[in-house]
Amino acid sequence: MNTDDDGDFRPGQRAAREFQVRGPLKEAGMGKKEIRAIARLLGMPVWDKPAMACFSSRIPYGSKVDVASLQMVYRAEKLLHELGFKQLRVRHHDKIARIEVERSEIPRLVEEEMSRTVTSGLRKIGYTYVTVDLLGYRTGSMNESFFKKKKQAEAQ
Repeated sequence: MNTDDDGDFRPGQRAAREFQVRGPLKEAGMGKKEIRAIARLLGMPVWDKPAMACFSSRIPYGSKVDVASLQMVYRAEKLLHELGFKQLRVRHHDKIARIEVERSEIPRLVEEEMSRTVTSGLRKIGYTYVTVDLLGYRTGSMNESFFKKKKQAEAQ
């Protein structure tokens, strides 16, 4: 946990509060930028490692989170990492894999050979359909529909 998590919907934070889990970096008022800067100063090799949220964050709110779904997400993201994509998420919509990569990497992802490799690999994992999110990788994209529904409910 860090201060950058405050402005976003993070269901895990409620569980952390309930179990009195402390977040020393957040308590120190540190965000990701400061954490990375200190890690770099300390010579830590992971200072620029891409963020890696819990795999359950790839599953829409209200959907069942089970071992099989989490394994599908893990295997799908592992495949894409092995193909050279660095910052990515595979959003799990039952039999649909919605891939988010950096916008600059979308052209490589949709090249004919790469798209065939990715589609074939994800189908072997259990996805029927493979899609690319045209907005690219962004943290909290699963929150977009959550906040939209919340605003609609508040307006009524």
